[in-house]
Amino acid sequence: MQSLEAIADPTRRRIVELLAERERTTGEIVAEFDVSAPAISQHLNVLREAGLITTRAEGQTRIQSLNGDGLDDLADWLERTRSAWSRRLDALERELRADDERKKKSASK
Repeated sequence: MQSLEAIADPTRRRIVELLAERERTTGEIVAEFDVSAPAISQHLNVLREAGLITTRAEGQTRIQSLNGDGLDDLADWLERTRSAWSRRLDALERELRADDERKKKSASK
């Protein structure tokens, strides 16, 4: 999943957090970091290619926004994965409880 790879980087996660607060110009985003504008531009490209942000032009200014569809895809994947793990952990818990009961019965004989 390209979006997970994109947010694996702490700078890109921070950009997503900033955009969750509100839309920002590219310049505002650059001002938040101690890295060069071209480096931030590369991070924005990765996030855009992953479908997590969108960019629109207003004259010479580029406005960055979160892409709700991209975030929904990421959230859906996380929920499916969490649900699968939850089922497996529930099955493990049932098996461990059954094992404990067997041990108790065996010890009481």
